[in-house]
Amino acid sequence: MNRMTKAAVVAIALATTAAPMAAEAQSRRDDRREWRQDRRDDRREWRQDRRDDRREWRQDRREWRQDRRDDRRDWRQDNRRNDRWDRNNRDWWRGRAEFRDYRGARQGYWYAPGHGYYRVEPRYYGQRWQRGGYLPPAYRHYYVNDPYYYGLPPAPRGYRYVHAGSDIVMIALASGLIASVLYDIF
Repeated sequence: MNRMTKAAVVAIALATTAAPMAAEAQSRRDDRREWRQDRRDDRREWRQDRRDDRREWRQDRREWRQDRRDDRRDWRQDNRRNDRWDRNNRDWWRGRAEFRDYRGARQGYWYAPGHGYYRVEPRYYGQRWQRGGYLPPAYRHYYVNDPYYYGLPPAPRGYRYVHAGSDIVMIALASGLIASVLYDIF
């Protein structure tokens, strides 16, 4: 065999083995690219699913809050309509839990619904409270539990409604200054 033949045989042998190896390397690169692309696509889908889930969760939360608001609004309207203080009805307080201890007016005592009777200094018995006056410190903690029942709006920040005899007064918590008075509740 001459040299040319040997070189041709070696060239053919190399070509037959190198070509599949090169093709296999190319195939591996293509597989790797496809795998990376699949991974990117999977991540994109996962992120989109998360976004969709968050949107749905927010929407569900909004709907739940709106339902709660509607329920509270309906409850308040029902209670205001059916169970409310009425100045023309002398027995409006009967059957209410806060008045279970109430036995009528007693000399020397005031009654605060939910708190019971409490002793009053003689100088304050029969007192007619005025806006701009001051409620004594001893009588400032008999808070009105349900101002909505009496048709009162919520007290502003720093103020509270307080029972003072048969009246309800709105006072400044810091000083006891009377901001408004609702006379002769019971």
